[in-house]
Amino acid sequence: MPDFPRLSTPEDVPWGKITAPRGISHPKLSFYRFPVKRISLVVVFIVTVSAAFPSPGMARDADQVLDLWPATAPGETTSNPGEALPRRETEIPPATRITGITRPTLHLYLAKGESPRPLVLIFPGGGYKYVVVDKEGSEAADWLNSLGISAAVVRYRTLEPEPSQPTWVRPLQDGQRAVRLTRQHAKEWNIDPDRIGVLGFSAGGQAAAVVATRSESPGYEPIDAVDNHSCRPDFAMLLYPWNLVNKEGTLQEWVTASPATPPTLFIHTHDDGVSSLSSAVLYVALKQLKIPAELHIYSSGGHGYGLRPVENSDVDEWPQRAANWLRSRGLTDTKQGTEKE
Repeated sequence: MPDFPRLSTPEDVPWGKITAPRGISHPKLSFYRFPVKRISLVVVFIVTVSAAFPSPGMARDADQVLDLWPATAPGETTSNPGEALPRRETEIPPATRITGITRPTLHLYLAKGESPRPLVLIFPGGGYKYVVVDKEGSEAADWLNSLGISAAVVRYRTLEPEPSQPTWVRPLQDGQRAVRLTRQHAKEWNIDPDRIGVLGFSAGGQAAAVVATRSESPGYEPIDAVDNHSCRPDFAMLLYPWNLVNKEGTLQEWVTASPATPPTLFIHTHDDGVSSLSSAVLYVALKQLKIPAELHIYSSGGHGYGLRPVENSDVDEWPQRAANWLRSRGLTDTKQGTEKE
């Protein structure tokens, strides 16, 4: 094959573009940027890729799936893992949205390595109406695995038809249980129980934020040996977190930053309709508490991009910033997926 410049990209390449979220490499295939003159070669390339991989945006299978609770979750009378909503015809690549979840589950993606791995619990977004399990779930797990970090996507409970409590309470319960369950299985999964983090997108960013800031306020009564473990994460990454501030621009009273809050990375955009004040104000609170934190606010990019490219924006470089932050905290020692294309 001619010596074309190489680009690394995941299987969810938008049709007609040889671009990808920066910081991700596909384990089976390297993509090439083809000169315009080689049109026939490009056609062969596209047909080969289409045959080799599933449809873009499909969530890959997890290594293991576990129920978060031994019976029904706190306060639930049903046990439904949820159902997928119809795909959006205009969304390329598509994303998978699961709604109606009353039986929360943990979808495990283990990284390779002999020594115990860090693990990140991923909380996808969806406004609590649904959980976007690939765009803001398994795709982030793939990226973390490329850094030698294990991951688990938390399919937390979605909104009740008629909520009887604040919307963040059930995700907090599921999140605290997920942290404890991971520590319970640390040896079995080759996980370092002292290097467990949370990563959240949008509403999942709110869920991750309350898990990170409310570890001293258990969200449910202990039910078994799993709950003997700490529910405090060791680090947090909040991607465009939703509604952490009130109309006055101060933290919601239930976002209780304290000395127990772990080191946190924030990613947001200035033009996000979900105000970047959520990230900025919580960052200031952590700064005042002398808790290590890092804040990146890009000028454009909007909301809900996950790790996917956004036209005319550099926000898709955030995985490199995050990888650098993880490396500075001793959570990865690989440079894979951190160099700009």
